[in-house]
Amino acid sequence: MKVSLIQMNSDADKAKNLDEAERLVREVVAAEKADLVVLPEYFAFLGEGRDAVHGSGEAFPDGPVYKRMAALAKELGVTLHAGSMVEKSGNNHFNTSIVFGPDGQEIAKYRKIHLFDVDAPGGISYRESDTISRGEDVVTYKVGDTTVGCAICYDIRFPELFRALRDRGAEVIVLPAAFTLMTGKDHWEVLSRARAIETQTYFVAVGQTGAHADGQKWCWGHSMVIDPWGHMIAQCSDGVGTTSASLDLARIDKVRRDVPVAQHHVM
Repeated sequence: MKVSLIQMNSDADKAKNLDEAERLVREVVAAEKADLVVLPEYFAFLGEGRDAVHGSGEAFPDGPVYKRMAALAKELGVTLHAGSMVEKSGNNHFNTSIVFGPDGQEIAKYRKIHLFDVDAPGGISYRESDTISRGEDVVTYKVGDTTVGCAICYDIRFPELFRALRDRGAEVIVLPAAFTLMTGKDHWEVLSRARAIETQTYFVAVGQTGAHADGQKWCWGHSMVIDPWGHMIAQCSDGVGTTSASLDLARIDKVRRDVPVAQHHVM
């Protein structure tokens, strides 16, 4: 199984972001022939302020971003994990990952469970719950015979979610993110490797990079793939770009045989 990661620098210009996302997806599919392509969190819009965020939202499956990504997955014949975008549902707005199969049909929808309400180092405050409602469901989907689990950004700090994904058969876990620069430089790789080691899965962490909101906020980037033993096997350079990795699914079975932690849980 081959996976391609797309690292973006999305901003408040939705049309530009979508054109860039499509360009990068097309380029990486042509070059790498991936089975699974992953976009970052808020790939379609990464702006500032409640009204702007809500204004970028759309109802599924009738919204233009939804339809465009579905059509792209179908045209290219790939599974497209559309990072996350703002989903409008009644009076609520969710930070939602949508996954489209190679036929363009939705195969998974995951609403972010853990919301980022943090006073970060450097005096910057984030209050995602002022804008976004919390999801509740643990979600997996299939790429061929491989089970893939869903998470988003701040979820990475809550290992119980990843234990639940492993218990539901996840062999690969995908985490789109817009991880902050200040926390990312110290925690992004450490947490990604920890989640891979704990769950004995391939961990696919796909980030936004660079400045956002007119330089008020910065994202760490460094999108990467971690193997079930905790080794990094692919990583993006700084800036917008892509990276890809071939996942040796037999390695998952070997690691789980060698260190059978799933058989030893007592809580």
